[in-house]
Amino acid sequence: MKAFAALLDALIYTRSRNDKLTLIADYLRAAPDPDRGWALAALTGGLSFASVKSSVIRGVAAQRVDPELLALSRDYVGDSAETVALIWPTQGEAAAGDVSLSEVVNTLAALTRTNAPATIEAYLDRFDANERYAFLKLATGALRVGISARLAKTGFAQAFGVSVDAVEELWHALTPPYAELFAWGQHGGTRPDLATRAYFRPFMLAHPLEGTLPDYDAYAAEWKWDGIRIQIARTGNEVRLFSRGAEDISHSFPEVVAAFDGHGVVDGELLVRGDDQGGDHLGGEAGSFNALQQRLGRKTVSKAMLESAPAFVRLYDILFDGAQDVRALPWSARRPILERFAAILPPSHFDVSPVIAAPDWASLVALREAARAASIEGVMLKRRDSPYVAGRVTGLWYKWKRDPLTADCVLMYAQRGSGKRSSFYSDYTFGCWTEDGALLPVGKAYSGFTDTELKWLDNFVRAHTLSRFGPVREVEKSLVLEVAFDAIQSSTRHKSGLAMRFPRIKRIRTDKPAAEADRIATLRAMIA
Repeated sequence: MKAFAALLDALIYTRSRNDKLTLIADYLRAAPDPDRGWALAALTGGLSFASVKSSVIRGVAAQRVDPELLALSRDYVGDSAETVALIWPTQGEAAAGDVSLSEVVNTLAALTRTNAPATIEAYLDRFDANERYAFLKLATGALRVGISARLAKTGFAQAFGVSVDAVEELWHALTPPYAELFAWGQHGGTRPDLATRAYFRPFMLAHPLEGTLPDYDAYAAEWKWDGIRIQIARTGNEVRLFSRGAEDISHSFPEVVAAFDGHGVVDGELLVRGDDQGGDHLGGEAGSFNALQQRLGRKTVSKAMLESAPAFVRLYDILFDGAQDVRALPWSARRPILERFAAILPPSHFDVSPVIAAPDWASLVALREAARAASIEGVMLKRRDSPYVAGRVTGLWYKWKRDPLTADCVLMYAQRGSGKRSSFYSDYTFGCWTEDGALLPVGKAYSGFTDTELKWLDNFVRAHTLSRFGPVREVEKSLVLEVAFDAIQSSTRHKSGLAMRFPRIKRIRTDKPAAEADRIATLRAMIA
């Protein structure tokens, strides 16, 4: 545990990317198995412990430290784990000797809600401040030390002289503590055989279309649908449905998994059926994102929900046709393979996103502007000769999202953020007026503003607070915020009857009186 704690401490205080890679590589070469596998899992966000919540940590700390002092210290430090690690009153000297990271991980995995507090307390008494910090970060799954999962994998690749793309390809088929990965990387073993496993492959991503428009004839245009990007993989009888973040979401959409009877790996957009908003020329029948959102994250799906919001997939691309890897083929060759593959799938659950029939940029612009009412986010441009490669490669794929909608809203409530923003009121709830003069919340945003604007907004909240509700402050209804959002839909979950998609603060309108902010009716007219 001491070596892992020292690694985290060094990563926090190291700014150079290359120096961070060296720290990770040195640790992975020196640490024993399976400690280094668990460390790699922690650094890439692959560990979680159901019985250890932040509230448990705070409860344990409150038994040893005055609660008011603990709360004030937390506000000042801005991080619960760091606060508890520093303020924890030890019982004399920390215990001699070391505890292996493997022991800690196995203990945390076996905890129950009943014995978690006592076990956590015992470890905090045994560890020094650095170890306490590492332990708490590990236990709560909040291991933010200035590196990304990609950087940790690059550190592994650097440690053992292998390709990071090869590591990415293997990564999601293996599980912590990654014994097969280390056997292959360090000891020159055979590459793990994944032929019998249905697993996630990294997505190909697009750059925003900005600046000079590329040669139109070199690209094919497709719609960018307003659902969630997914991948379906089938090997043998195993079918798995993955989100963009490689999370297995098969349990949330069992009808899609059951209907996928093709063998291979495909890329597409997960949608739910709704009114035919798109029309036949756009391949519509896609419901709103709000309807899809009701099903996301559910461990079980009721029969009523399966009937009211049936899911389907609009296919974008194909990675494997059976056992054949077709990613190296150009898009122009993959597209007919995808169409043949989709033809054997049930049309009730799968179709292919159509290529847009637009002869030039002017025609495409007109179609894009007319597409807001079709559960469409914008347009995808794909080079006809582009292979399917992981990540964002300049010049191959572009996303050309439609321009956002905007509304002038009145700030109503504010809440403190977390992490670096824990000392600022950075989460803002805003509303619009009804016809009879009532102000109803229409959304919440915590992005879009600069650091300077954040400080200004925080000062406004503190100076214009009307009342407090726990961590939330109600403010004087006098400040107008121009809010940008991708779409707006009807919602029965909100008092206003509206739900915004990706709201963010575009501008602080100190020039505009609150009485002149937008009406609910104005926003309702924007519904697709």
